[in-house]
Amino acid sequence: MVAGGLQPPPMEEEEEALRSQGRGVIFILDDAQLEVAQVGKNYQLLNCDDHATYLRKHNKDPALYRPDICHQALLHILDSPLNKAGKIKAVYVRTHKNVLFSINPKTRIPRTIKRFSGLMVQLLQKLSIRATNGPDKLMKVIKGPVTKYLPLDCKRVGFSFAANKRVAIHEYVAAVDDKPVVFVVGAFAHGHIDAPWVDEELNVSEYPLSAAYCISRITNAFEMKWNIV
Repeated sequence: MVAGGLQPPPMEEEEEALRSQGRGVIFILDDAQLEVAQVGKNYQLLNCDDHATYLRKHNKDPALYRPDICHQALLHILDSPLNKAGKIKAVYVRTHKNVLFSINPKTRIPRTIKRFSGLMVQLLQKLSIRATNGPDKLMKVIKGPVTKYLPLDCKRVGFSFAANKRVAIHEYVAAVDDKPVVFVVGAFAHGHIDAPWVDEELNVSEYPLSAAYCISRITNAFEMKWNIV
């Protein structure tokens, strides 16, 4: 309770207000293969290199277990000059198991896949990761659907190599209004984003692109649009 008997706004409302302030970009990494299992005595983030035998034993395709795709995508988002200029308003990840979590854009995630995997195990078990030097939650598992966290007036764009509409991303971004834009990018080895709520799906190359490279194209286009060097 604060002075005057007024209740402070819920954290969700404060975050919504921040996301809605001015122009900016929101990223959603969809269908990320982040699955934790007990292998031996320890809980581990499953991947195709270290757990192929375990995965086959449980009738799962090892080729699909690629947490490195999500890791690289997050590095490209958070390391971008666009983010360092404060223009990335929010980052969300939806896993293949339909667990949704948010990542504070100020987070500096581990550079190696081994340490990233350890962090994901901690997040998916404890449901949040706090900053070491303060009370702020850098990552937290949240209730879906992700659409309830998006600004009302935002433009929602999905990416797929199978999309019928092919665009040059720099030209597309240059023509976008200065309202928040949400980009949904698949964080899987093979598949299609599950986001029927997007306004449109785009194809940005005649060649299949990795999630990380697709994100780099998007952030670079906005950096050029807003003169961020």
